[in-house]
Amino acid sequence: MPFARDLAAHGDRVALITPTGTVTYRALAERVATTAERLGRVRRLVLVAGANRADALATYLAALSAGHPVLLVPGDGDEAIASLTAAYAPDVVARTGTDGTWTLDEHHPGTAHTLHPDLALLLSTSGSTGSPKLVRLSHDNVRANAESIATYLGITDTDRAATTLPMHYCYGLSVIHSHLSRGAGLLLTERSVTDDAFWAEFRAAGATSLAGVPYTFDLLDRIGFDRMELPRLRRVTQAGGRLAPERVARYTELGRRRGWDLFVMYGQTEATARMAYLPPHLAATRPEAVGIPIPGGSFRLRPLDDHEQALAPGHGLTASHGLTPGRTPDHGPVGGEGDRRPLVGELVYSGPNVMLGYAESPADLSLGRTVVELHTGDLARQAPDGLYEIVGRRSRFAKILGLRIDPQRVEAALERYGVRAYCAGDGDELAIAAAGTAADEPRLRRLAAAACGLPPRAVRLRALPEADLPRLPTGKPDYTAVRHLTRPTTPPTAAARSTHPPADGHAGGAGTTPDHEHTPAPGSVTAAQRGTAADRSATAEPPSDDRPPAHDRPSTDDRRPTDQLRALYAEILDRTDVTDDSTFVGLGGDSLCYVEMSLRLEQALGALPPDWHTRPLRDLATATAAVPPAASPRAGTGPTPTRAGLRRTLETGIALRAVGIVLIVGSHIHLFTVQGAAHILIGVAGHNFARFHLTDAEHRTRVRHLWRSIARIALPSAAWITAAVLATGLYDPANALLLNSLVDQGPERHEWHYWFIEALLYFLVALALLLALPLVDRLERRHTFGLPLALLAVGLLGRYDIAGLAPARFHLGPTVVFWLFALGWAAARASTARRRLLLTAVLVLATPGLFPPDQQLRTAVVIAGLTLLIWVPTLPSLAPLNRLAGLLAGSSLYIYLTHFQVYPHLEDDFPVLALLASLAVGITYAAVTTRVTRALRRP
Repeated sequence: MPFARDLAAHGDRVALITPTGTVTYRALAERVATTAERLGRVRRLVLVAGANRADALATYLAALSAGHPVLLVPGDGDEAIASLTAAYAPDVVARTGTDGTWTLDEHHPGTAHTLHPDLALLLSTSGSTGSPKLVRLSHDNVRANAESIATYLGITDTDRAATTLPMHYCYGLSVIHSHLSRGAGLLLTERSVTDDAFWAEFRAAGATSLAGVPYTFDLLDRIGFDRMELPRLRRVTQAGGRLAPERVARYTELGRRRGWDLFVMYGQTEATARMAYLPPHLAATRPEAVGIPIPGGSFRLRPLDDHEQALAPGHGLTASHGLTPGRTPDHGPVGGEGDRRPLVGELVYSGPNVMLGYAESPADLSLGRTVVELHTGDLARQAPDGLYEIVGRRSRFAKILGLRIDPQRVEAALERYGVRAYCAGDGDELAIAAAGTAADEPRLRRLAAAACGLPPRAVRLRALPEADLPRLPTGKPDYTAVRHLTRPTTPPTAAARSTHPPADGHAGGAGTTPDHEHTPAPGSVTAAQRGTAADRSATAEPPSDDRPPAHDRPSTDDRRPTDQLRALYAEILDRTDVTDDSTFVGLGGDSLCYVEMSLRLEQALGALPPDWHTRPLRDLATATAAVPPAASPRAGTGPTPTRAGLRRTLETGIALRAVGIVLIVGSHIHLFTVQGAAHILIGVAGHNFARFHLTDAEHRTRVRHLWRSIARIALPSAAWITAAVLATGLYDPANALLLNSLVDQGPERHEWHYWFIEALLYFLVALALLLALPLVDRLERRHTFGLPLALLAVGLLGRYDIAGLAPARFHLGPTVVFWLFALGWAAARASTARRRLLLTAVLVLATPGLFPPDQQLRTAVVIAGLTLLIWVPTLPSLAPLNRLAGLLAGSSLYIYLTHFQVYPHLEDDFPVLALLASLAVGITYAAVTTRVTRALRRP
C-alpha cells in the first residue's frame, strides 16, 4: 500500500494534528515501522478497534504496510469487538485497554488462517457492525479509490482534513486514505461539530476540508455554520445518504459566497467508499443528481424485468424529470423515436475499487475475487446531460437513517417469536404490517427495532388479524400496501425524520426512497400515533383493588430496563412520547423535576454519569437491570437499589438547593443566622438554565421548553402571592403581579419577600426573548462559554450600579444580582481549569461589597457555595441523605414561596417547629402544584 509504506517520503511535513501536538510524516513512519516489526513477518489477521487517535491509525497503517489483512471495527464499544473476535478469531487484537492505553494482544503466535494474497482490509457493510458479513477489499481496491478521490477533490500536500467521521466507517476511512496519499495533514479529533472546541481546533490547525453525512449538516444548521469565519476552508464533502436537493443548493450557494466547494458524493462499502461525485459547478443547477463516475470507474444501467418494472418508483414524478405525472417510468424503448424519456435500470458499477467479494466466515478469507462488477441495488437513470440520478431501490434492502436494513431478516426475527409480518423500507422509516392486535404493537415495534438496530421511532408498525395482512392476488406479500397502510395521515416533518444520527454512527450511501413515495394513505395511522398510550399502559402496572399497595409488595417487574426507564420518564415528565432515544432535556425536563428524576435513577443505577440528563435513555438502560417502577412512591419506598450499601454521591447543585432552603428559612425564623443562601441559589439557577434549557434541540423546541418552565414558576407563585395579598394585607398588588422589584415601592422588608422569584423570572423571560432571535440562538450554540461570559461582564455593570438602576434594597435588585446568574451559567460551560479559575477570580473580587459592611459572613457563604458549584460536580453522600436532599431541593422554590405565611405563627414559641412546618407546607404545595400541572396537561 504506497501511502502506508512511503510515509517517510513526505519528510517533515505535518501528518497528524492531535490533542497533544503534531506528528510529522517522518515521525509517523517511524511509529508505523516499529509497530509493523511487532506484528511480525508472517501475514496475520489483525483486528483494529478504530478510533480517531494516533495509536489506532499507526497500528492500522503498520498492518497495511506489512501486508497484514486488517479487520477494522468500531472502537467505541465492546460488542462489535467481541462479536467479530468470536466469529473470525483474529491473530492480533489492537484496541484501547481498560486503563486507556493502546494494546496489541496476540491471540496466536503466527496465524490461524489461510489468507488470500490480495486481501488487505475487511469492513462491515454499512450499518451492520458486529455482523459476521464483511466486505473483502484488496490492496488495489484501497489504493485505487484513495487515488481517485484525491484526484477529483484536488487534494494537495497543503490540505488538512478534520476527522469528523469514525475511522471504521468507509467514508471516514476514505478521508484518511486520500489525504495521506497526497502528503496532506489530518486533524485527528473525536469531538462533535457542535463542540466549540472542535472549531477552535479546526481553525488552529488551518483545516481546509470538512466531511459530513446528512446528520452532520443538520448539526451545522443548528450551530450557525453559515456565519462561521473559516478562511482556510476549501471544500466540504457529503456522502452517507441522500441530502435533500434544496439543501445541496443552499450549501452550494453558501460555499460560493464563502470561497469553498461542495462535493456531493455517492458510494458503498462494497466499492471501497466512492463511486460517483457531483462536480461542484453543477450542484446549484442539478442538486438532485449523484453526478458522474469517479476517475477510473464507470456505470451501466441493467434493464429491469417485468416484475421489477412494476415495483420501480416513478408514479407522480414531474415532467421535468422526463416522466409524465401518473405514468410509470420508461424501462426501455417502448415509444417511437420521439419518446426520449430516460431509461430506468439498476445501477451497476465497474472499476478497480470494486470489492473482492463478501466474507461470512474465516474460510472466506482465502478466497480471491468473486465479484467483477457491483450491482448497487439502486434504481437510476442517466439524464440527457450525462448525470446519473438515483430514483429508488431494486432490492428489498433499505437505507434507513444511513443503515442498510434487510426487511427479510426483520421478518425472520419476528417469525421466531411466532409473528407473521411483512416489512418494507419507506424512506427513513421501516414499515411493518404484523399479525396481532393494537395492544401488541408497542412490543412488536420494539422487537423489530432490536432486530435491525433502528430506534423504535423509525419503525412504523400496524397490527392486523393475520388473514387481513396485505397480499397480492398471487398470495405474495403486497409491500406497496404495507407502506401505505402504515403511513400517517399527516406526513412527518423532515426534522422529525432526520434529527438523530444512525444508532452506530454509520451512514450508508445514496439510494434512499425518493420523497414522492411519502404520500400518506387515506385513513392510515402510525404505530407511534396509536401506540403511545398503549405503550405507556403496557409498561405501567394496572390498578387492582384486591392487591396490596406497590410499596408493600416485592418488586416483580420483569420488563426490560428500557421499558422500565420509559415508564419512569413518562411518569415524572408526564409524557406519552418517550422512546429509547429520548433524553431528559429533550423531553422538556428542567430543574423542577430534575431532582426527582436523578434520585430515582440513582436509586437504580448507583452513581449517575454527570451528563445523564443529555444521554439517550437506551444508554442509561445498559447500566441497570431494574429501575423503580412507575407505580412506586416518589422516594424511599421503591425496590431495593441495585447499588449495594448506603454510599452514594449527590450533585452539588442539589445539595446547595437543599441546604440553601433550610438556611434561608432558618435564618428568617432567627433559629440561626447564616445568610447568603438565596444569592447562591441565583447562581445555581443559572447553572441549571444552561444544563436544561440550552440543549442541542432545535431552536423552536428550546424556546418552547423555556417558556413552559417560566409558566411553571410564575403561575404557582402568582396564585400563592395573590392569596397572601388578600389574606394578610401585608403585600401590595405589585407583589401578586411579581412587579415589586420594578416599581420599587420602598425598603419595607415584607414587600421584598419575593425578590428572588421576581429576579429569577425576569432573567428567564429576558433570555427567552433573546433566544427567540435566531442570531442569538446561533451565537449561544457557537460560543457556549463566550456568551455567558459576555453576559457576566454586562451583569457586573449592574453589580456596581453603573446605570443607577439599583433599588433601595441594593443587594436584592435584579440588575444587581444578574451577574450571579450569568456566573452560574458560565460555570456549567467551563470545561477547563483555566475557565473555572477565571470565574472563581470574578466571584472572589466581585462579591465583597455586595452586602452591608457588617455582613462579612454572608459574603463568605456566597463565595464558598458558588466556588463549590464551579469546582466540585458531586459530593459524597448516603442514600437516606440523598432522599432527604432530593425532597428539599425539589420543593425548594415552593418552600421559599410559602414559608413567609407559615413561620410567623410559630417562630416565637416553637422555632424548630416553625422550621419543620415551613418545610412541610412547601413540600405539600410542590406536590399539589405538580399534580395540578400534570392534570391540566393531559387531554
